[in-house]
Amino acid sequence: MSDHSDHRQRVKARFRKEGLDGFEEVHVLELLLFYCIPRKDTNVLAHQLLDYFGSLTQVLEAPMEELEKVRGIGEHAATLIGLITEISRYYLVSKAANQEILKTTRECGQYMVPYFVGRRDETVFLLCLDAKCKVLCCKEAGRGSVNSANVSIRRIVELALGVNATTVILAHNHPSGIAVPSQEDILTTKKLAVALDSVDVVLADHVVVADDDFVSLAESNLYHPDDCHMII
Repeated sequence: MSDHSDHRQRVKARFRKEGLDGFEEVHVLELLLFYCIPRKDTNVLAHQLLDYFGSLTQVLEAPMEELEKVRGIGEHAATLIGLITEISRYYLVSKAANQEILKTTRECGQYMVPYFVGRRDETVFLLCLDAKCKVLCCKEAGRGSVNSANVSIRRIVELALGVNATTVILAHNHPSGIAVPSQEDILTTKKLAVALDSVDVVLADHVVVADDDFVSLAESNLYHPDDCHMII
């Protein structure tokens, strides 16, 4: 067995024994690349990726076409790296789905955060609950900011009615990493609340997600569900 093969075996054995907790970012990438680049020194490629993108997080969240701009990173490597955040989101959403009853807006916000893991674009989701606070569904309602043309109030109302929801919670992300609601977010929330109220559906909250944190408009006193009938 060559020194290179010995090195790979040692890295794999270390992971199997200790997990990733003691690994530096470059070694995490090096190990990942073992499984798509069989005969090259992936430590060098891992350094190149970190130099190009700046951090492990930025590497994992980079578009696949950007990853392929790094010399030595081809389609297979870019696809494998791109899978990581997608699989992470899939896992976290599946895990959250086990919680069927959400009794507070805080629980609803926490439930929705995984839906935004690794998303580079602003995306809007609608969480629908029945009268007993049981989750009916959580569906994508549009791409772009909540006040953009890509997010239709009619679409959101139709989603709620389609599953016979009595209460809904709106969520969208700020890819910039700052979970601060804008004035447009607040105004659109109130307009949407009026539209939903007209079909007997309550918009209980609107949460703005950034990274693994969120801000609730209701908890921040920026939106009051009981006042929706007063908005013109």
